This record gives sequence, structure tokens and C-alpha cells, in this order.
Amino acid sequence: MTTATAPRSLIRNGRYAAWLVSDTAKGLASALFGFAIPLIALFVTNEPAQAGAISAVGMTIRTVTTVFGGVLADRHRRIVMMVMGSLVGVVLSVAFTVLALTDALTFVTLLIMEILLAARTGLFDIAGESALKEIVPDDAMGRAQAANQGRDAVLQLAGGPLGGVLLAAGAWLIGAAMAVCHLIAAVTAWLLQSSAVASTAPARSENGDESARRRSVNARRADDTPDDPGFPDEAADNGQGADAAASDTGLVAAAIAVGKPNALREVREGFGWLFSRVDLRGVLFVATIVNLGFSSALTTVIYALQQQGHTPLTIGLLATGAGVAMLVGALFAPLLVSRVRAGTVIIGGLAVSAIGVFALIPFHSPLLLTLVLAGIVLFIPAVNAALMGYFMVATPTEMLGRANSASAVLGMGAMPLAPLVAGIGLSLIGREATLVVGAVICAIAVLLAVSNAALRALPAESGWAAHAGQFAIR
Repeated sequence: MTTATAPRSLIRNGRYAAWLVSDTAKGLASALFGFAIPLIALFVTNEPAQAGAISAVGMTIRTVTTVFGGVLADRHRRIVMMVMGSLVGVVLSVAFTVLALTDALTFVTLLIMEILLAARTGLFDIAGESALKEIVPDDAMGRAQAANQGRDAVLQLAGGPLGGVLLAAGAWLIGAAMAVCHLIAAVTAWLLQSSAVASTAPARSENGDESARRRSVNARRADDTPDDPGFPDEAADNGQGADAAASDTGLVAAAIAVGKPNALREVREGFGWLFSRVDLRGVLFVATIVNLGFSSALTTVIYALQQQGHTPLTIGLLATGAGVAMLVGALFAPLLVSRVRAGTVIIGGLAVSAIGVFALIPFHSPLLLTLVLAGIVLFIPAVNAALMGYFMVATPTEMLGRANSASAVLGMGAMPLAPLVAGIGLSLIGREATLVVGAVICAIAVLLAVSNAALRALPAESGWAAHAGQFAIR
């Protein structure tokens, strides 16, 4: 029986705290590498186009592997996959450190490291994102996403200056710091898994037959009621107990029902479910376009500053300014998502960002660029909290890995073009014209968002579950 309960406190949720530490450490490792690799490539090749090619290949590999990462997240224990992914990160980070210490960083070795680390991210990180639903109940999801946005802002704040300092001292320090971060992520994820086993073992022993029966029922109903807002509430009422633990195993309900798992079929199921949701598909297409425009503009600014002779530390100040603005934005994001319609938050935030990209064009000073960039990203935490929070509430647990990967692929689908647009644009048409291209792409995304009725209809946080239930496939 589902009963109404008071909103749960994230501060008292020890499992969420462990998840946040693990995900934050992993995020810092990714931030350091993401900041360093384009600059190292520019130093090694002195060619923006080649640096852009490395980033483009990495984004392509990440996009492709993310598709199958969602399948793995729905088949296996998601927290165990968090541990495995972090351990793989430790190995690759050590390898990068060795290459840097032996002066073996070339275009080819940088490309190989980019491919391997991108594949690690695509195959394993979706599991960590999907595990959040088994750790945080629906009535705290908006606040959890806002807290995650604040965490991301801190990473942005620390990643640029820290990356600049480490890179100025030696590229090998980037690899060493990444290895430490991935090790912390692995240890805390292992502690999270141990606490899950300890807390759910009695419930499994007492209710094992009932849990098995419910998994079978869920398998048969996977295509009938994937969006039933009561499903996550049942797990929440049990304190993330036996049913939540069963979901945490990541079993693919539909695959169990029909027999032998099939990766391609499961990928199709994820995309099919996402495209069937009128309330989600249009929003994600808009996100794809705006990501391309904003990423192209930001990469153009970074490449242009490097070509002008600015140091990594100076370029890192751009990330510092953006991090401060995002941290400020994350502080009022919970108020916005709880009181303002999500559609209004998303459209308004995108419009501010598009205007800001146009404002980048006349400025060349790092300080002025930092101020403009801060204005661009101020409302991004609220936009992400609204979009990601609603997505998590609307998606059933057994489909979350594949749905997450499908949405990530749509969001990243055009991003491999961003470094190519920046690199080739700087070489052929110059900085200003390339920024105009990025700004126009952002403006197109805003126009599409305004014309999208499903996006405009998204309610504030308290109405997410009821709104999502209207689009459930019966």
C-alpha cells in the first residue's frame, strides 16, 4: 500500500552521500582530462584542427559506447559497475601518467588515450547516473538534481584552475590526479555496494518469494505500464528496501520475459520508449541542438585564447568564472524548480544562454570573456535540475539505464561536431565568424523550444509525477 510521506532529507541519506562522493571524484577526473587534453594536443601539434579531431573522435566513441552502457546498466548491478568503471579509470590514468613522464605524448598516443577514456565513460557512467533512482526517492529527486548541479559547479570552479596549475607543472600530474580521483570513486562506490547488501539482506530473506513474483510481474508489464507513478513510490515506502534492491540489480525486465538477452533489441526498446513519450522527445532534440551551438562557441573561445598565447592557468580562469556563476545558480535552482513551471525554466535559461553566446563575439580579453560566460551559465543549473529531475521521475527503474543512454546519445549526438566546427572554423573563417555560427545554432534551438507545446507544458516539481502519468503507455 502506498501512503503519503513527508519529503525525505538528503542530508540524512548516507547512501546518497556516498554516491555523491564517488560521482564527484569521478567527475573531477573527467574535468581534469577534458580541460587538459585539448591544450596538450595544441601544444604537441600546434594545429587547432588536429586538436579538434582528437576531441571529436573521443565524443563519437563516447556516444556510441553510451548506447551499450545503458544496456549494461539495466542488466547488471549498477553500483558494481560504478566500482568496475572507476578501477578501469585508475588503470588508464596510470597509463597516461607513464606516457607523460616518458615524453611519449604525441597526436597518436593522445588520440588512443582519448578513445579509451571515452569508451570507459560511455560504458560505465550511465550505471552511476541510473543508480540514483534506487538511492533517492521521487519526492527528493528535484533537490538531489539541484545538489548535483551545485556539485558540478564546484567541479567547474576547481577543475579549470587546478588543471591549469597541474598542466603548468607537467602533464604527468594530470594523470596522477586522475588516478587518485578514480581510486576514491572506486572505494566509495564499493562502500555504497556493501551498505546496500547489508541493509537489504534481511528484506531479501523475508520477502524473497514476493520480490521474485514482483520482478516477474514487472517483466510482463514492462511495455504496458512503464510510467506508473506509483512504482517508484512503492520502493520509497519500503525505505529503498527489497523491491529497490531488486531494481538495483539492473535486470532487464523485458529480456527476462522473452528469454535470451539481445543488446540490439534492448537498445531499440530504450529509444522506442523515449520516442513514444511526447513529453520528453521534443525537449531532448532541443538539447541536442543547443549543446552543439554552445560547445562550438566555448571551444572556439578556448582555442582562440591558446592561439593568442595565453597560458593554461589564464584559460582556466574561464572555468573559474563559469563555476562561480553555476554555483550561484545552483543555490536558487531548488526554488525555481519547485515554484516555477519546468517549461518556463528551461526556455528562459536557454534564451539567456543564446543571448550570451552572441555577446561573446566582440570580446577578446579573458576577463571580459569570463564575465560573459558567467552570465551564459547562470541559469543552467536550474535548467538541468528541471529537465533531469522530471526525466528521472518519468522513467521506470527497469528502463532507466537504456532511457538514460538514449537521452545521452541525443544530447551528445551533434557534440562531436563542436570541436571540428571550432577547429576548422578558426582555420578557415576566423574567430568572429565561427562564434556567429555557434550563436545562430543556439538561437535556432531557442525558437524550437518556444514552439514546442510539450516542453511549455512541463509543470513545477510537485506536478511531475502526475504529469508524467498522463503519458504512460497503457
